[in-house]
Amino acid sequence: MPVVAASTISLRDPSISFTSILTVAAIAVLAPVLVNLQPRLRLPAVAAEILFGVIVGPSGLGWLDLDVPIIILSLLGLAFLLFLAGLEIDPTRLHGRVRTIGVAFAISLGLAVVCAFALQLVESTRNPLFVAIVLASTSLGLVVPVLRDAGEVDTGFGQVVLAGASVAEFATVLLVSLFFTTSATSTGSQIFLIVGFSVLVVFTGFAMLRAGRSIRVSSTLRMLEDTSAQLGVRVAVLLLALFVALASELGIETILGAFVAGALLRLVDPDRHLTHVEFRRKVEAIGYGFLIPMFFVTSGARFDVESLVHSPGHLVLVPLFLLAMLIVRGTPAYLYRQYFDRRRVIAAGLLQATSLTFIVVAARLGLELEVFDEASSAALVAAGLLSVVVFPPIALWLLGDGDTAGDDEAIEGGASSA
Repeated sequence: MPVVAASTISLRDPSISFTSILTVAAIAVLAPVLVNLQPRLRLPAVAAEILFGVIVGPSGLGWLDLDVPIIILSLLGLAFLLFLAGLEIDPTRLHGRVRTIGVAFAISLGLAVVCAFALQLVESTRNPLFVAIVLASTSLGLVVPVLRDAGEVDTGFGQVVLAGASVAEFATVLLVSLFFTTSATSTGSQIFLIVGFSVLVVFTGFAMLRAGRSIRVSSTLRMLEDTSAQLGVRVAVLLLALFVALASELGIETILGAFVAGALLRLVDPDRHLTHVEFRRKVEAIGYGFLIPMFFVTSGARFDVESLVHSPGHLVLVPLFLLAMLIVRGTPAYLYRQYFDRRRVIAAGLLQATSLTFIVVAARLGLELEVFDEASSAALVAAGLLSVVVFPPIALWLLGDGDTAGDDEAIEGGASSA
């Protein structure tokens, strides 16, 4: 009789612990409750989750161990977060404003280069251009839940901010992937792989469009959607896994694959067979209710406090990095004045200056490439954490005291006059 392999996983396996999952689950419940009890602070729940992660993580109380289950769930949370972010983008709401968003990001890159070389006067880095790309990023995954909780996702303002954040995050990921990869592939090879990935995306999109026109496929989808099969959700998860796997196999950042999966599903499903309200509630319940808090809490727990404590001279870099992020990403939001009033323009700038996800990844890559030391890397991550804690609450205060009525009409009027 064959013996069961020793690698068989059991819930009683001593190497697998549910304590860390319990800790994150408790924070996921506690954070939004505490935020709701203090509405005047206007602190986003995601910021509270990150702060709790810092407190209970290895650099804090040490209650949260970054073990294999937590790391895997955190990665799934990031993928699901960006998938949902892709679902939020409505191309029909951006007509006439794509050029403005592109020009704003180009200005951000120029300001980033200036700020990166200015920071050389305080702390010398091996490659200021790498720092410039990092400063030009925006954390789309952080902006989405903030806008969603504020009820701004489906407004003209929310769509412009989401589009601006999308361009910033994925353009910076592409730039780093092309010019600062740790692999042995050349820039030309990376471009070839990205083009190949784009072709696969287009091919998959056409296949989905053709399948969506099939009466048999549509009827099967509707019939099994509300049964135990939950076919719509399974199709969405399949699409997410497909593009994340493709991106990983091609050596491209997996966050690109996750976002593309959500954006493609929204694009090829104009009749909302898969993206209707009930479907969105289901996938958001999986994401925001379970996986995404795992990512935010773990992001806080990864923060290396000791590196800054052991090198107090680098503490001055934290406010300088934070100011540079505000200048680089906040200043170009002035171009949105043709669409929104002053309060919303400032709020857009603050939200675009909120960055952490890409900063955490870039900080590790910067260490591998020896662009900066551990203390500088920790200072950059600390600035990212502060951007999450400081900028969104001010933006929410500005949005909360502003008038949302007529937002879409105002943006349409600005587009026509531009």
